[in-house]
Amino acid sequence: MRRVDSVLWWTLVVAMVASLYMVFLYAPTERIMGPVQRIFYFHLALAWVAFVAFFGVFVGGIQYLRTRSTWWDELAAGSAEVGVWMNGLVIVTGSIWARPTWGVWWTWDPQVTATLIMQLMYMGYLLLRSAADDERRARFAAAFGVIAFLNVPIVFFSARLLRGISPVVFTRQGIGLEPEMLYTLLVCLAAFSLLYAVLLGVRMRIALLRAEVARMRAELAT
Repeated sequence: MRRVDSVLWWTLVVAMVASLYMVFLYAPTERIMGPVQRIFYFHLALAWVAFVAFFGVFVGGIQYLRTRSTWWDELAAGSAEVGVWMNGLVIVTGSIWARPTWGVWWTWDPQVTATLIMQLMYMGYLLLRSAADDERRARFAAAFGVIAFLNVPIVFFSARLLRGISPVVFTRQGIGLEPEMLYTLLVCLAAFSLLYAVLLGVRMRIALLRAEVARMRAELAT
């Protein structure tokens, strides 16, 4: 396990360094937005990881309701924690991009608003979990996490269906990026996906250690 952890961490470091190099040195400067466009690579990668993490909450919630396995419950909790942090950074990086592009830090664009609602829903999920000290509340939290995932496709399709001002990169006509920009985006997506996997692995290991400590305390009490 230590060898696997070492490989994962070093792979993550290499992937992050590669993504930074490609974002700031390899990818060309966008002609209209200029250097501020470079934050787009991090912004989209963070959004992708947030979607993946919230899908993990969805799967973990369904499996917990089906099996009552605490492993799936912890998977859902860990994915939610990572997803909330990543989605929070999506909002921050979006605001940094919006200020020089739209002239404001915040606008009630449909996709931006849906992203904020999604953030509040999963923060509510974590608050609900913090009070879930019995199986009934845990089931309720799992059900809430499953329902909350319905907002993810709303965020994705809002810019396409509601015609807001948020840019749409992936369209039916293809990807509106130059090859160097596309390669940079793909490397960032891979790097942040690996970051999610590493963080979730750490979170699951902490959950296992907590369970082991609880078991040992119960044995000592008897």
